[in-house]
Amino acid sequence: MNYRRAYIENSIVFITIVTQNRNPILINKIDTLKHSINEVARYHDFEIIAYVILNDHLHFLIKTQDITKYPKIIHSIKYNFTKNVGVATPTYNKLWQNRYWEYTIRDENDLYKHLDYIHYNSVKHYDIAPEEWKYSSFEKFVSLGYYEKDWCNFGDEHKISELNYE
Repeated sequence: MNYRRAYIENSIVFITIVTQNRNPILINKIDTLKHSINEVARYHDFEIIAYVILNDHLHFLIKTQDITKYPKIIHSIKYNFTKNVGVATPTYNKLWQNRYWEYTIRDENDLYKHLDYIHYNSVKHYDIAPEEWKYSSFEKFVSLGYYEKDWCNFGDEHKISELNYE
């Protein structure tokens, strides 16, 4: 089946990648996942603007020099990770769902909503405050002054709870 993708030059894309059967392997293999992403970055020109990694899925905002390349980047991350954990490739669908969720950010407000959603995910799934979840870009955004260190410590849920990108 062919899918239509919105390739809008200079845009940022929100991506969700989920493990097969929601297998909770990502945090246990976090170093392998980071290595795989860094390895893919050696061959593809992209920037991960924000991210969160959970046990069975990850969300990130990506910007590429060539917007048509992000499907190849996602495929390469899945493939590289699968190879590095010792599963025979190219059967990466043993570890990952075949597809992924993608959404092109429309404007600045849309970007802020997705940043909030990414950094809220540790609260949503594990009741862990963003400042305590070390598998996200939250600290980067605190250091940039975008968030206060205690942002969303269970009091700001109403601002984010209507967002659901899984």
